[in-house]
Amino acid sequence: MDRIYLDHNATTPVDPEVVDAMLPYLAARFGNASSVHGFGRDAKVALEQGREQIAAIINCEPAELYFTSGGTESDNIAVLGSAYQCKGKKSHLVVGATEHHAVLEPAEHLAHREGFKVDLLPVDGDGFSSTDDLRRLVSDQTVLVSVMHANNETGTVQDVAALAEVTREKGVLFHTDAVQSTGKIKVDVKQLGVDLLSLTGHKIYGPKGTGALFIRKGLKIAPLFYGGSHEKKRRPGTENIAGVVGLAKTLEIAERCREADFTRLQELADYFTDKVMTNIPDVHLNGPRRNRIPQTVNLSFAGIEGESIVLSLDIEGIACSAGSACTSGATEPSHVLVAMGKPKVRSQGAIRFSMGRSTTREQLDHVISKLGPVVTRLRQLSPIYGKQA
Repeated sequence: MDRIYLDHNATTPVDPEVVDAMLPYLAARFGNASSVHGFGRDAKVALEQGREQIAAIINCEPAELYFTSGGTESDNIAVLGSAYQCKGKKSHLVVGATEHHAVLEPAEHLAHREGFKVDLLPVDGDGFSSTDDLRRLVSDQTVLVSVMHANNETGTVQDVAALAEVTREKGVLFHTDAVQSTGKIKVDVKQLGVDLLSLTGHKIYGPKGTGALFIRKGLKIAPLFYGGSHEKKRRPGTENIAGVVGLAKTLEIAERCREADFTRLQELADYFTDKVMTNIPDVHLNGPRRNRIPQTVNLSFAGIEGESIVLSLDIEGIACSAGSACTSGATEPSHVLVAMGKPKVRSQGAIRFSMGRSTTREQLDHVISKLGPVVTRLRQLSPIYGKQA
């Protein structure tokens, strides 16, 4: 069997339709959108058409959408820009305990270098945060609350609308990292009630290096970069026209396929989870069965390290992950699973299998046939299996 890719939460192949849409802007239609001549005007039209298309999909005004290089930059602008805008007036942030490092590390920077206080919003055993906990943490000093929409490791989908309602009552800004949810489940900024929202293209068959940040109309955010009037000076730098065109086409396709993809991937995820847990002993599902992006299956295999499973499966031509791609090679257990209260040994034995449009039941059967012997062999070598769970 050909190599099997089960790491779609890390990145995805670019859809051929997206490639076709981008190609003209990588060749003949190469103009700079800031130029006033015909080449520039052509690029400017493509830029604004892309903005209008994406804005319509997430239900915001085109003027509220700013293009970036991806989710990490969008998250940094949202967190740091909000804090710097209010520096000297307010000095407190609340971020989810299971956030991506693109949110956690800017928050840590503000705490260590800028004198801000940062509180982590706790989660339960399935990764959900409560409005009661948020109410206890928010104060008159709080600048921003940032809670991700869908978790990249477990797929847990937060009730962002309920959490954002708490911040609206308190007059506090709310940001959500929707990198893993946009294009996979419905994302509507008005229904969610958020002030800022980050998204990217490469998780949903779009090009890497493309993303956007929704900033609610009237909201002031301090820029992180200087040097041009692009994107209303909130993200200066020559716009990636081919990337914007590709991102718009990506979201158009994702919206068209979203419901069918959701149903099919949920069926595959349920099938895979049940088969693995039936055929291999001492396996635990991390995160909920429902209220998650369905293609994400996070399983812990007692007594062995996840990295060993990943490397063993890679030899068999199967790609998966021991957690977030952004922390690959880390020796510490997943901060997401630790925040969910999972024991360290269970967290270290966690594997994320993330499926996509190319995933088939036959592929999953093949993965299971290889996974069982791999787990058995590694457990035979393990000094802790049978002693800890």
